[in-house]
Amino acid sequence: MDSTDIDRFDTCQFEASRSRLASLAYRLLGSAADAEDAVQDAFLHWQAVDRQRIKVPEAWLTKVVTNLCLDRLRSAQARRERAAGAWLPEPLLDGDPMLGPADTFEQRETVSLAVLTLMERLSPFERAVYILREAFSYGHAEIAEILDITESASQQHLHRARRHITTARRGGELDPAAARRIVEEFLAAASSGRTERLVALLTHDASAISDGAGLTKKLLQYDTPERIAAIARAGFKSTPAKQRLAGGVSEVHFALVNGAPALLFVPGGKVVGAVTFDITDGKIATVRGIAAPARLLRLADAWRQHEPDAPLITEW
Repeated sequence: MDSTDIDRFDTCQFEASRSRLASLAYRLLGSAADAEDAVQDAFLHWQAVDRQRIKVPEAWLTKVVTNLCLDRLRSAQARRERAAGAWLPEPLLDGDPMLGPADTFEQRETVSLAVLTLMERLSPFERAVYILREAFSYGHAEIAEILDITESASQQHLHRARRHITTARRGGELDPAAARRIVEEFLAAASSGRTERLVALLTHDASAISDGAGLTKKLLQYDTPERIAAIARAGFKSTPAKQRLAGGVSEVHFALVNGAPALLFVPGGKVVGAVTFDITDGKIATVRGIAAPARLLRLADAWRQHEPDAPLITEW
């Protein structure tokens, strides 16, 4: 096998792992764009290294991508962005390969917007151990090798991560049909201005978060059912000004985003906004409004290749 054939073979080896590596990086970083950058950086490392000395390519690549992501999480820029209060995970349409393994509840949970947000409270090592263990089923000996820590430290990081996430998270497995009914009721109540029905659909301690379409430096947050209902009623009411801002009349579609029910605002086939819902015990616990264009690039691209159901509203 000549050098060209070897390079081609090695590139094929990397490409066979690319989807899994991207899923790992997305879980660690909460951003599809950053995940793609980390995987591309790993490819450059792969090209530069003496690959004949790598005994287990998958393990080597996992270690490189994990540590590249940890470097990003520790960077001064990342700390500033996340500390500034304007960070939200990047939403992905269900079926996106970057969402990765979804065979178990734990795997699905690690990619939910709720848990991606909760992981902001973890240290980089806690985050990495939690993802490697819960989403990819690595043992502590393997995790210790990837992160250059002891097995005991890996176990301690996992214990702390699980405690933080278990304490803060809400609900368990979601029934898709029931979730859709609740979201459709929310949309009907919001678009018709029925405040009392909106309040009844929310938990007593519900919260809402919006990125303000990327026009604000900090997230907009609301923490009472009455305030959330008022914001939803105003937000879901169609007006000429909103249509001009969106670039035309929007259809509103139901979708699953990171495993959770969502409403997508789609003028002319392009997604310009997403509202996601966390549901617990038959009520809405968290509403997230995401409309910053940079956060919707990958979702919007996936939607263009998607065969949607009929819209719930055709003139928003």
